[in-house]
Amino acid sequence: MENMRLIVTGTVGAGKSTFIRSISEIEVVDTDTRATDETALLKARTTVALDFGRLQFSPDMAVHLYGTPGQSRFDFMWDILIHKAEAYILLVAAHRPGEFRQARKILAFMNQRVNIPMIIGLTHTDCSGAWSEEDVLLALGFLAENNRPAIVKVNPTQRDSVAEAVIILIQHLMQKSVA
Repeated sequence: MENMRLIVTGTVGAGKSTFIRSISEIEVVDTDTRATDETALLKARTTVALDFGRLQFSPDMAVHLYGTPGQSRFDFMWDILIHKAEAYILLVAAHRPGEFRQARKILAFMNQRVNIPMIIGLTHTDCSGAWSEEDVLLALGFLAENNRPAIVKVNPTQRDSVAEAVIILIQHLMQKSVA
């Protein structure tokens, strides 16, 4: 059986754990614990190592989804998880521009370690103060229009929305592997 390893990364509260829980066909393995730092202002629990979910495409093909912690103090897990990955999605909460710098740091971290396909998943686009796709791309440092990753709006709480994002990521992966 072939396993495709996809990473779901992003800042704290961008929706990584929820994304994986919405699509996984197995009970998600997580390492959530009570938030004790500034993360507690956003949510009660936080991922400290990883989330793991699986999506079976056929008897011979499964997608393994690994969610990273959002806090940079756990960046050693980012390093462990991104190796051997085929592609990743960076989730960015569109309504929290104060976190775009951290999202940019996560992006740089990943790109220093691997050269694999990636897309941006824009979450919380329905919230007050949400930035447009164009503005988020510029904030993340993608100035040249011809050198931008695919971007998709995703609601991590909705299975269909998450499925669409996973399909786009896999399509992007397949296009890059053919090229």
